[in-house]
Amino acid sequence: MSLRSEILDLLSTSPGLTDREITNRLRGTDALQQPINIACRELANSGLLKRERNRLSDSFIGNYPTGAIETFGTKEKNTKPTEEPLQEDAIKSVLEIYLRENGWTTEIAFGKAPGADIIATRQSERWIIEVKGPGSRDAMRVNYFLAILGETLQRMDDPNTRYSIALPDLKQYRGLWSRLPRLAKNRTNISCLFISPNGEISDA
Repeated sequence: MSLRSEILDLLSTSPGLTDREITNRLRGTDALQQPINIACRELANSGLLKRERNRLSDSFIGNYPTGAIETFGTKEKNTKPTEEPLQEDAIKSVLEIYLRENGWTTEIAFGKAPGADIIATRQSERWIIEVKGPGSRDAMRVNYFLAILGETLQRMDDPNTRYSIALPDLKQYRGLWSRLPRLAKNRTNISCLFISPNGEISDA
């Protein structure tokens, strides 16, 4: 049974569970939450789940099945394993969880919302993160990489703020980052976060 099927099966008897609660039940309390979060968002985008404030607590997002199981069953046969690089909103979701688990308060611009992609604050600290997805061609990834650097530089108006870019963990992106001159990295103090298909975060 696929992860998405497991989630739908669980929610059919326990609607409203948060991503953390689903993770605890399906994978154990020590498991990473990110794969569940990504799968739940994919199910919501497919119309199979509604993600809304938990009806018992306004502090958490609950997952509620819509009942469109037949549609899901048809598409499931053609679904590829989750080894594809994460799309932009999925990366934002992974970072949102990571930041909140580490004490940050976040503002996330999902979809085409204007402004910085992620603004995180923790006491006197402030962290701005710009995000790009995988693109479909080598040339597009080069353009994405140059664009995200430009967007980040345009937001650098506070010497006390931390600035980062976040990208799917792809060989080409790692190569582009490694070839960016060290002087440029040191002068701008921009860091790079790479996000793997299973939601693991590594910095460079």
